[in-house]
Amino acid sequence: MPTTLPQSNLPGLQLIHRGKVRDVYALDDDRLLMVATDRLSAFDVVLPNPIPGKGEMLTQISNFWFDKTAHLLPNHLLDVPLADVLPPGTDLALYEKRAVVTRRLKPVPVEAIARGYLIGSGWKDYRATGSLCGIQLPAGLQQAQQLPAPIFTPSTKAAVGDHDENVSYDVVVNAVGKELADKVRDATLAIYQWAAAYAAERGIIIADTKFEFGTDANGTLYVMDEMLTPDSSRFWPAEEYRVGISPPSYDKQFVRDYLETQDWNKTAPGPVIPDEVIARTAAKYAEALQRLAGIQLS
Repeated sequence: MPTTLPQSNLPGLQLIHRGKVRDVYALDDDRLLMVATDRLSAFDVVLPNPIPGKGEMLTQISNFWFDKTAHLLPNHLLDVPLADVLPPGTDLALYEKRAVVTRRLKPVPVEAIARGYLIGSGWKDYRATGSLCGIQLPAGLQQAQQLPAPIFTPSTKAAVGDHDENVSYDVVVNAVGKELADKVRDATLAIYQWAAAYAAERGIIIADTKFEFGTDANGTLYVMDEMLTPDSSRFWPAEEYRVGISPPSYDKQFVRDYLETQDWNKTAPGPVIPDEVIARTAAKYAEALQRLAGIQLS
């Protein structure tokens, strides 16, 4: 059975960041230990109860994609056994499927988003302005419609509890310089297009996805954090896809639907999620892992 870990505890290692899902520890000046917990967030709020095994599933699907796309761009993973870096006495079984040793990179301060379909905040912006992140789109597009070609739609990186904001490509250029901005845009679209074609052969549409990038001391660009997970992407079952509606997703939609029925102002603390909703959400993550990567956690 998958393990459950709402929060990591690794005495002797320096905790440098605790995010919505991942706990990040410094191993030395060049390496990090990244742990995907089972914390559950919705509407940018970490909720009281976790989804058992979620961190394991996110890590396994990320590792799968990092391996599959290494020919397109290097990634942050290092081939270092966990047993070599975990503190003495740590339960290896609790961490072996949810933790990775990575390069210690300088993050590029932007959420790099590729969109192949018009949904979510992109659909909202399009209805209001006819454009998305400064990109003018054809008139008359419908909700969930495939775009003529995938587009790069960056957003700001918000702190825990805040909301990301869609920005134009010029904002990214001003923040990091044109050369790096071009590399991030081109890598984002190349990885998305390759992964979307791969997923389509397995009956899944990747509507959009978000990447994070970092650079090393030599300026080499790496993709990092997570990759093409149900937390960072919209995965739609192709057989249920229809233009004009928001298709069902392999993500936290059961959780969001439940929360929308509650008298809650979407600020911390969030309400406890019923066991049935947790179980249905975990099953969706597991189905995505199985269909895309052929991996079944046991």
